[in-house]
Amino acid sequence: MSGESVITVTTSVGRDAWDAYVARQPQASAYHRWQWRDVFERAFAHETQYLAARRGDRVVGVLPLVLFRSHVFGRFIVSLPFVNYGGVVADDEAAGGALLREAERIAAEGRFDHVELRHRARRFPALVPKQHKVAMLLSLPTSVESAWESLDRKVRNQIRKAEKSGLTAAAGGAERLDEFYEIFARNMRDLGTPVYSRAFFSHVMRACGDDASIVVVSKGETPVAAGLTLVDRATVEVPWASSLAEFRSLCPNHMLYWSVIGSAIERGLDVLDFGRSTPNEGTFHFKRQWGAEASPLCWEYRLLRRAALPDQSPKNPKFRTAIEAWKRCPLWLTNALGPRIVRSIP
Repeated sequence: MSGESVITVTTSVGRDAWDAYVARQPQASAYHRWQWRDVFERAFAHETQYLAARRGDRVVGVLPLVLFRSHVFGRFIVSLPFVNYGGVVADDEAAGGALLREAERIAAEGRFDHVELRHRARRFPALVPKQHKVAMLLSLPTSVESAWESLDRKVRNQIRKAEKSGLTAAAGGAERLDEFYEIFARNMRDLGTPVYSRAFFSHVMRACGDDASIVVVSKGETPVAAGLTLVDRATVEVPWASSLAEFRSLCPNHMLYWSVIGSAIERGLDVLDFGRSTPNEGTFHFKRQWGAEASPLCWEYRLLRRAALPDQSPKNPKFRTAIEAWKRCPLWLTNALGPRIVRSIP
């Protein structure tokens, strides 16, 4: 067997070689870039293992892993947590299989309960699949005028309502992080969900540079909605967005996304990724009314020390009491405690 046909898996790969491979792989997401390793390690203090498959000196696959060790939620490995996409990226089945086997070895030796791979589609038939989420993707036309004409009449009316209500949208960088975080933190508290730390978003903005921006919708001098956007190749994604409940009758979310669409078209981007949703829930219907199409996601699991799929979602009945109590907590308390809890919830 020639050396060029033998696949080795290593963690001894540098940032440049890793990112060069990710850049030429259309199946890779922005979250596969090395810069996100810095975010996971610095914002959450998690251990990471970034696996690269090689044939000779050539990288033929990558698998970024984040290792969780929690007294409450257990020990598990995720690719990738806190974001929409991750998992194996490889040239072929042989390279992908080698990466999976190494992840399984790490999990078994470390006595982890399971490995979770957040793929866009089914990749490994031997793994246990979970298809509970979809990505909501909107193809963008080449002009703002065409985008406006393609919108549902109800959506156009809601954008007009936002404009007539005096709402305005403006984009910026890290200088708008405080406005974004205040809105995001309040919304997460109201949902009963522990909030990420402000430092997490600061690390994201720093790591992504010009590919990241914050859009803020205001009523006069009052910020009422905000979203953090990320650009990868020809796609703009809105992974985090929120609005204040008392202003939602003015349609600030419509103003927010219409601003994102306009800016994306002006930049020549092709797709708006609204982020993942649960089919037939409220955010799913909101995104679909813009014309976004659902693209099923497939999270795949290797179960090692457990028999059933993990369920750390807010729908899990065992979290119901805690969620209702969280909604009644003062914001200063949820902002203080939330980051300590959510770091263990991928």
